[in-house]
Amino acid sequence: MPNPFPAAVTALPAARLYEIHDCLALALDATERPGRYTQSEREARSYLRAALRHTLHLMEVRA
Repeated sequence: MPNPFPAAVTALPAARLYEIHDCLALALDATERPGRYTQSEREARSYLRAALRHTLHLMEVRA
């Protein structure tokens, strides 16, 4: 399904992308621990890492 919004409309300011990236990184750091994770914790951390990768990609495109 094509995106109904042109890229210019959906673009975020660089400062907002950096803020989102920092929040995701802090959330990932806050959930880190030396012991084992439950399945739901592993999934949540996986989603955080994926969001960080997407954010980094968006930041590279804007640079």
